[in-house]
Amino acid sequence: MSKAKPKVAFFEFTDCEGCQLQVANLGADLLELTKAVDIVNFREIMSEEGQEYDVLVVEGSIASKHDEERLKAIAAKAKVIVALGACAATGGVNNLKNLKSLEEQKKIVYGDVDPVKDAVAAKPIDAVVKVDYYVHGCPIHGPEFVKVMQCVLMGKPYKVPTYPVCVECRQNENVCLYDKGQFCLGPITRAGCNSWLPNNGVPCVGCRGLIDNPAANAQKDILEKYGLTVEGILDKFTLYCNAQKERAKYDKEFKS
Repeated sequence: MSKAKPKVAFFEFTDCEGCQLQVANLGADLLELTKAVDIVNFREIMSEEGQEYDVLVVEGSIASKHDEERLKAIAAKAKVIVALGACAATGGVNNLKNLKSLEEQKKIVYGDVDPVKDAVAAKPIDAVVKVDYYVHGCPIHGPEFVKVMQCVLMGKPYKVPTYPVCVECRQNENVCLYDKGQFCLGPITRAGCNSWLPNNGVPCVGCRGLIDNPAANAQKDILEKYGLTVEGILDKFTLYCNAQKERAKYDKEFKS
């Protein structure tokens, strides 16, 4: 980035805005960030709507043709694009929509009325535009967002962890939740959240997506060891990771 104070804009698409709330709740860290950047558009904390910016932070998945057009328009103004949260980074829970046809989904949600004429399959933002940085999670882990923004300001890449959440669990000296008879996707989910949920006795649900080379056999060994079923773990896996099964399709469409 240039020496001039860069301008940062937050925009949202199909999401709950929970990840932006995590940013708004950063407190002192957010104040420190404002010393280095000018936040010109962020409706969670301000009413101003600046349209000139260097860094675009996007929350939410793309679910309509209008979303695609709008994303391309706002992305064209930015030098750097950051995908904020699971919905923007991988499609998030919105990808559950893709388990059925659009026609079926519209029937379930709206009945005989069809108010969304331009709906498309839910997809992450990098299926439409090039993304430079990713902040995974649902919601995001605040400290990781700070690290990513530091990398943005220094013009350095942010290395998303490629090891599983289990590593962080070990570092935090947590009792393995499998020993408590609970399902946990920690063995195959990318780290970076400081094992946020397991720290509080809650199983990982895979909101950060699969690690690059998940040890599927090791996961199956764990299931067998504790008498759990593959079907049970797949039910939980589908909540956030359905998007990754469509990754090849998105890549092909974007590069063509």
